[in-house]
Amino acid sequence: MMIRLDDIQPRQPKIEIRRKHNHFRTEAGWLDSYHSFSFGHHYDPQNTHHGLLLVSNDDVIKPQTGFMTHPHQDMEIVTWVLEGELEHKDSAGNQGIIYPGLAQRMSAGAGIWHSEKNPGADKNVRLIQMWVLPDTERITPSYQQMDINPQLNKGGLVPIASGKGHDAAISIRQKGAVLWGGRLKPSEVVPVPEARFVHLYIAKGQASLEGAGRLEEGDAVRLTAAGARSLTGDALSGAEILIWEMT
Repeated sequence: MMIRLDDIQPRQPKIEIRRKHNHFRTEAGWLDSYHSFSFGHHYDPQNTHHGLLLVSNDDVIKPQTGFMTHPHQDMEIVTWVLEGELEHKDSAGNQGIIYPGLAQRMSAGAGIWHSEKNPGADKNVRLIQMWVLPDTERITPSYQQMDINPQLNKGGLVPIASGKGHDAAISIRQKGAVLWGGRLKPSEVVPVPEARFVHLYIAKGQASLEGAGRLEEGDAVRLTAAGARSLTGDALSGAEILIWEMT
């Protein structure tokens, strides 16, 4: 997918809430997926990306099923499991089981084939998969994963994936993007990164965003040059959140 530089230049400060029930949805028997942006046969020319983020899919995959081997090229793919386990295998020989709190990145680069399946016998896996454009094309494909549960359990925001030199769990080949994650305790307050483009996703629980109000599980917020904001976890449930900061 080609995106012109002009397409990712902020025009004016903006906060846009995208409620879960307004997201594209794919129901395929073995898969129940909500798409924050155009994906597959769901296409809206006004909803193809936010900044460098092209895909943010909230997938639930039934036991012993999943995505069969398929190709990718020139994309930084980050997978974050919320419940259950996901088995990854690729044509570069990488293989692993991804579980909650394990950050995983695959750089598709010049081309790679992979599969993603739920190896469980009786439990669904729920995951968020996100794609960002790389800053360098045709690199050698690579894979990285790291458990960051100890960092997340301390509270606040933790860099999950970064191309900006953060001491993050995993690195991505995109100098203009950082993925932050947090498991907010009830009433915990964190600052939302200030950037040209920010994409906030409520993966679990509920939270309130300064200037936007209450957000439920599955809601997304697109901030464009919106300045500093605070996010507060719900007083009862708290929230698990994913925030892309993009220049």
